[in-house]
Amino acid sequence: MSVAATLPFDRTQIRPGDRICVAISGGADSVALLLTLHAARESLGIGLSAVHVHHGLRGEEADTDQRFVEDLCIALDIPLHLHQASVPARVAQTHETIEEAARNLRYEFFATLLASGHADTILTAHTLDDQAETVLMKILRGAWTEGLSAIHPVITLQKGKILRPFLSSRRADIEAYLTQLNQPWRTDSTNVDTAYTRNKIRHELLPQLRTYNPNLDQALSNMAELAREEESRWQSELTRILPQLLLPGKPVRGGGRAVSTTPGQSAVSIELDRLRALDPALRRRVLRAAARQLGARLSFDETSRLLALCGFRPDPTVAARTGTILHLPSGLRADRSPRELRLYREK
Repeated sequence: MSVAATLPFDRTQIRPGDRICVAISGGADSVALLLTLHAARESLGIGLSAVHVHHGLRGEEADTDQRFVEDLCIALDIPLHLHQASVPARVAQTHETIEEAARNLRYEFFATLLASGHADTILTAHTLDDQAETVLMKILRGAWTEGLSAIHPVITLQKGKILRPFLSSRRADIEAYLTQLNQPWRTDSTNVDTAYTRNKIRHELLPQLRTYNPNLDQALSNMAELAREEESRWQSELTRILPQLLLPGKPVRGGGRAVSTTPGQSAVSIELDRLRALDPALRRRVLRAAARQLGARLSFDETSRLLALCGFRPDPTVAARTGTILHLPSGLRADRSPRELRLYREK
């Protein structure tokens, strides 16, 4: 029985001659992905290696995971890159959650492998189930459209790319396939700990929601694809119009514009009449893009306050008149003149 035939994967981004590196934790999904690429490597014409990151968590269990991965790669004659990280040390330094720190450490090492030329492409084994869980997490947190796009099938880095070829595969099908092959895998004991948001969604919320829609996972995955395509379309439009809308600094008497030379300060301005001519959806995106150019990210409520400052929506807490200054997160400030909205950021 062919692995590739049993577990189809997206090969559209893989080219003959590519040096592919599969990220493998020892779990069912990543084991299946490694076996799939191993079986297809000659037909694809690729070089194949694997990468395993030990996060410095779970003690002996994580050590056993690493030994399992090492033995599997030896059996398959696949070169293996090992990386020892410390999630606890990162959490202490950055105050990220454990999940965020672990993910960031992994992807930083992936980027290092790509930049050093050890691989052209890293493959991760995210599944349709992972996509559905992620979309639901984003909905619960109140994500924008780009957030609802969730796990992207392709991430292009400065050098190389990351692919998720299993995004259309179900976790149950993967485990059934490995069982049929008598291929063992490792199970992370923390995957059942509902103290983690993803696990709570996986084990509690999604099973309840599936009673309303048995095809919910596919529906959520479809939503991610739609959001991704919608966002791509919007970003193309913003790239086209932003240079025409965003003005540096502020106007000065006699014409021209003054750009601050104060260290740590930068600013952009937008003419209110030009904002008024835009439809509400584009207007909101222009404001968020302007803030992003200054290194700030706006929430829904913060964007709404900016719209109120411009006089485009009512808000009893915001005076839509000249001289009003809004204090927003990340040091972002907004002030209104008779003709313009000015955004600036002070460190």
